[in-house]
Amino acid sequence: MDISNTLVNEWNTLQTQSDSYEKHSLYIKLLAIAITASTALLIAKTSLYIVIILAILWLQDAIWKTFQARISDRLIKVETALQETNSANNLPPCQLNSEWLAKRSGFVGLIKEYLCHAVRPTIAFPYILLIGLILCI
Repeated sequence: MDISNTLVNEWNTLQTQSDSYEKHSLYIKLLAIAITASTALLIAKTSLYIVIILAILWLQDAIWKTFQARISDRLIKVETALQETNSANNLPPCQLNSEWLAKRSGFVGLIKEYLCHAVRPTIAFPYILLIGLILCI
């Protein structure tokens, strides 16, 4: 078995999945914007409920981005192994799930990982602005 070809195939699959998570994250953001726009048009007196829905969508977005980050971690390892010919033979292919399991830090660690992703600027936008808008209505 040619380990380099196997790693290239794995990298292609992981890259496709990583891009797919990015698309899903953007869909979640679009839904949040649509909800906020609808609320602003209706000037709902239940803005707290809308803020809660936006917060849930924000955390869901962070979960998607956490999955994407895990795939990105493996992508970097595969890219590094491909750059260093000798390393490619020391990096067994198709170990994404095993690596996740090895790095798993329990329930509290998982929640912390989600929250760390939630506060990243690329995820926090547009949620902070949308929640601020709803609270000002």
